[in-house]
Amino acid sequence: MRNKLIAGNWKMNKDIHESANLIDELKHKVTTNEKVGVLLCPPYISLVIANTLLKDSPMKLGAQNMNDKDDGAFTGEISARMLKSVGCTSVILGHSERRQYFKETNEYINLKAKKALASQLVPIICVGETLEERESNVTDAVITAQVKGVLAGLSATDMEDVVIAYEPVWAIGTGKTATTEQANQVHKLIRKLVAQMYTWAIAEQLIIQYGGSVNEKNALELLSQSDIDGALVGGASLKADSFAAIVKAGVEASK
Repeated sequence: MRNKLIAGNWKMNKDIHESANLIDELKHKVTTNEKVGVLLCPPYISLVIANTLLKDSPMKLGAQNMNDKDDGAFTGEISARMLKSVGCTSVILGHSERRQYFKETNEYINLKAKKALASQLVPIICVGETLEERESNVTDAVITAQVKGVLAGLSATDMEDVVIAYEPVWAIGTGKTATTEQANQVHKLIRKLVAQMYTWAIAEQLIIQYGGSVNEKNALELLSQSDIDGALVGGASLKADSFAAIVKAGVEASK
């Protein structure tokens, strides 16, 4: 059985003091095991203090985005080298909000993924369809194009360190959640695509998270599906009790 990964994407929430308080709470409430990894992705300003507070914790530190360049005149951007220097082990790439608001393309996300891998950061690469695309019955075509685009040029060895997150755009922050059947079906499609691009062995070991209004009520059912290997949690990751409950669901589903 694949290990599971529960990641909290705090987005543009929590200042440095609020971040520290939340991490202190999580350290007392989150209980995991060797089969379930836990990742916290606070805003950039909180990465240094988060790294310090997580030193003696099983929880790891991640970032919400990065540039594909090492350094230079890119005002407001942050590099993989910078993220590594503050203790990050992973980075979220191509989140639907990055695609929607900042017009990031599959090709650009692919460049970021290659830079993350070259920098020994685990890329959590996001894919997902909009409500219009789902209602137009083109989900499979959209996901296929995204998966092939973001993974273009990655080697079989690279894929050992890649995580994919399926996040239907229509279920992010809306309170709507894809049914377990809908979510698992797309996860199966992603795994099949990876098998076609690489091998079944690589596809079988790939961690594919689900993201989209995951909460303590639906987490266990989602995480118990055959091809759902974790969760990319948004709003619920901002509440210690809720996030701890989701991690607990991951532990239960891993048994």
